[in-house]
Amino acid sequence: MLRLLPLFFLLLLMSCRQEAAKDAATTTEPPVARKVAHAFEEFGAEREDPYYWLNDPTDPEVIKHLEAENAYCEQQLAHTQALQDTLYEELVARIEQKYESLPTKQNGYWYYVRYEEGDEYPYYCRKKGSMDAPEEVLLDVNEMAKGYKIYRLFQYFVSPDNKTVAFLVDTAGDRRNTLYFKNLETGELLPDQVSDCSYAGAWANDSRHFFYTLNDKTVRSYRVMRHPLGAGTGKDAEVYIEPDSTFSAFVSRSWDGRYLFFGSGSTTSSEFWFLSADQPEGQLKVIQPRQKNLEYQVESYTGSEFHIYNNHQAQNFKISTAPARSPGLANWKDVVPHNPEVYINGFTVREKYLVVQERSKALDQIRVINRQNGESYYVDFGEEVYTAGMYDPTDEFGSDSIRYNYQSLTTPQSAFGYNLSTKEKELLKQQKVGGGFDGSLYETKRLWVAARDGVEVPLSIVYRKELFQQDGGNPCLLYSYGSYGASSMPYFRSDVVSLLDRGFVYAVAHIRGGQEMGRQWYEDGKLMKKKNTFTDFVDCAQYLVENQYTSTEGLFAMGGSAGGMLMGAVTNMRPDLFKGIIARVPWMDVISDMRNPDLPLTTLEYEEWGNPYEKEAYEYMLSWSPYDNVKPADYPAILATGGLYDTQVLYHNPAKWVQRVRENNTGNEPVLFKCNMGAGHAGESGRFASQKETAMIYAFMVDQVGELVD
Repeated sequence: MLRLLPLFFLLLLMSCRQEAAKDAATTTEPPVARKVAHAFEEFGAEREDPYYWLNDPTDPEVIKHLEAENAYCEQQLAHTQALQDTLYEELVARIEQKYESLPTKQNGYWYYVRYEEGDEYPYYCRKKGSMDAPEEVLLDVNEMAKGYKIYRLFQYFVSPDNKTVAFLVDTAGDRRNTLYFKNLETGELLPDQVSDCSYAGAWANDSRHFFYTLNDKTVRSYRVMRHPLGAGTGKDAEVYIEPDSTFSAFVSRSWDGRYLFFGSGSTTSSEFWFLSADQPEGQLKVIQPRQKNLEYQVESYTGSEFHIYNNHQAQNFKISTAPARSPGLANWKDVVPHNPEVYINGFTVREKYLVVQERSKALDQIRVINRQNGESYYVDFGEEVYTAGMYDPTDEFGSDSIRYNYQSLTTPQSAFGYNLSTKEKELLKQQKVGGGFDGSLYETKRLWVAARDGVEVPLSIVYRKELFQQDGGNPCLLYSYGSYGASSMPYFRSDVVSLLDRGFVYAVAHIRGGQEMGRQWYEDGKLMKKKNTFTDFVDCAQYLVENQYTSTEGLFAMGGSAGGMLMGAVTNMRPDLFKGIIARVPWMDVISDMRNPDLPLTTLEYEEWGNPYEKEAYEYMLSWSPYDNVKPADYPAILATGGLYDTQVLYHNPAKWVQRVRENNTGNEPVLFKCNMGAGHAGESGRFASQKETAMIYAFMVDQVGELVD
């Protein structure tokens, strides 16, 4: 990473940036990276990568090339600057400037987050006993972030005695967090600091021992350490280590505070160990040794038994219990059996009720089960297309209340209080959307698309009613992700309103590779079935065109990260189908990355994409890898983004991909690349600063279809 390079290189980098800035106003041709012969010998065949040299961020020529790409992108979009400014103002206007979250109760305090008008970052606060008590500011992130371009506070953990907070901060965007401790009584930042941490953490009940996870060189969480507060990091002891590079280690504290959980997991199996939170230096005990294709998660609500979310002989998962004294698989007893038609993706337990988060036919459901008599019912939401998720508002086991967040493509995020006994619900808070937003002006629908193999794929759409006519004249943005079992649900997005108000249709394709339709939906979009993800997306796009929701002259596709890889794949498959492609931090060079075990995430993902050291898997991956399948074609307009400090999708993926597209492009549409030279995978960290990239992307699209939205 550049921040670790010697001074002479930093000076050279500054010189490159100055030269790029001087050239920005006159740049008319896209940057052309030199081609250098680089061949890989794989399974007896040679694979060429002439842009492999762009993988090296310590090469001054690489930095110069990235800066030239930025200058070219800026020059090509200069005529849209006024539109970008207008869009940015709209996006910011819809953000609730002065905001305070609903409080949640934990260990005698009510915790909440608030923003002040104009602030980029939040204040993390609490009040003792009731919300009428004086406010305590645990963490003022605006003050803490001063002097940093990127500042991400991912997690914080308050000690059981309520006197110390541990928190994890990333100031580069590379997921290598620093662990800090703060005395909440004096406000003093303690000298205890640990670098290169992952995201997990947990306090023992003595409020002195804190457990955290360390990264290895590939940013894999692989060790759990025990830190005695005030003793210096040299006293930290290793508690758990995961040597298998396809697994990641974790640590957590149980809901009831009685146990600490340790372990590791891959994409297809997991293993939990536990320790009494009263005995931080005790011996760990295993719950169930790892087994191939056995995934499980453990929680404790009463101390005497564990509730275990698992897929043992249950593809769509089930919920079991086991006595804490002998929690192995042989003693698991099902309390919510497997249902092949319903995917279970979460739960919480109360003294009288067990509340289950389910998903069926791409819609979320909340099921309430009476623990005494087994009777159950579902919370009624009353809308055709929506998403909903429950959470605990309090740590009181005897409470009969939960909360759930509800939203749709037309309904801003809404938090409801729900009484499990009376079934009464109360709207506690709804996201305030400024800029004159009125949800009644928009309409959302659920469509079903027949994929080429006969499978029905759900597709959610939204549009502004007065601006929509089903005659093909509306531009459209089609979004999806489609990997890791991460579902693309119909969330409300205030930024999309700027497109809807310009006549766009916004669509979300619930393609295979996610879990919208259950676990099998994920299994059918990974490994040797990965191409289903791409063909589902293409079929959804074709449906929108054939049914005149849009046309090929107005259809844009957008995805990020693995969804960006989706963009590369569908562009190769059907460059004629799209007017434009938005590939945000896209993973394009699948083969080279997966053949390099020293890169972040690589070995962790063999069970997602395949092991490229196995010939059959290698050849299948090579057949769809976006970078390896670029061919001569009239390509649509393309805007790709990246981050120099990205450790999830390294910047060279979009950098190399746009080069290969340009050299094969027989058309005249622009192919642009914008690399954030000071950020990682998530881009800018401030709530307003991050809107600038969105404004740029939307201006790019609106400019491309100006005749449709004028």
